[in-house]
Amino acid sequence: MTELVVRRLLIDLETPFARHWCGGDAFRTALFNALSMSFPVGEQFFIDSVRNGFKALPPEQQERFKREVQGFVGQEATHRRIHALFNGHLEQQGLVNAWAPRALKRLKLMEGKDPRHWLAITAANEHFTAIFAEWMLRNHDRLDGSEARLKTMWLWHSAEESEHKSTAFDLYQALGGSHAWRITWFRRITLIFLGDTLRQTVENLRRDGTLWKWSTWKSAGEYLFGKRGLIRQSYGPWKDYLRRDFHPSQQESDLSRQWLQDNAREYTPVGA
Repeated sequence: MTELVVRRLLIDLETPFARHWCGGDAFRTALFNALSMSFPVGEQFFIDSVRNGFKALPPEQQERFKREVQGFVGQEATHRRIHALFNGHLEQQGLVNAWAPRALKRLKLMEGKDPRHWLAITAANEHFTAIFAEWMLRNHDRLDGSEARLKTMWLWHSAEESEHKSTAFDLYQALGGSHAWRITWFRRITLIFLGDTLRQTVENLRRDGTLWKWSTWKSAGEYLFGKRGLIRQSYGPWKDYLRRDFHPSQQESDLSRQWLQDNAREYTPVGA
């Protein structure tokens, strides 16, 4: 089991930040803002999924997962709080979060469903966040020029996502979740996640008045499909999830551990 440390991020999220905080780039700012808008609702669903999955385990297996589940819940609850603060500033800037209410409406359909379905959805989403986190940590210089506190926030979040990427997956397996349903939910979540990300990013750009600027589309093409583009470098890791013998730990790297080690002054372990 993974030892998951809950950390309190030591940055100021009370002071407002610039509209184009991500290096002055409208597209990158709109994309990151869109992702942040999904986190409070998403993180709560992940917490509920893992808690319910843990409760469904036979008592003899619960001890094996107990500490990891506690760490997972603590990390995700911290992410939820931090991004709620961040999103408050976006609201003050005139942006409207359409993703969260849409997600809440869909999640109501899951009430009363087998906890393995919740875990399969969570594991699929955690795979997306894990490969995005890995890409972020590998290409951290692409946040250069951003406000330092916000660069720290995104890389800290990325490091912790890499740490707990196996928790929901392992619980799903422990409860006898099938490969067929794991893949079915992964395909569905792929369409939902990419669709929601695109819709909210476009909406952010529209409200920002930069949707139809050439610089916006040029930045989008390079950031997503360029030599170090997000989609270009993430397709392989995304596809790996479809393998029957896949496990999140197979995409392990030292980037998360290295960032946490090099930036220890930016956070404090809770309870330390």
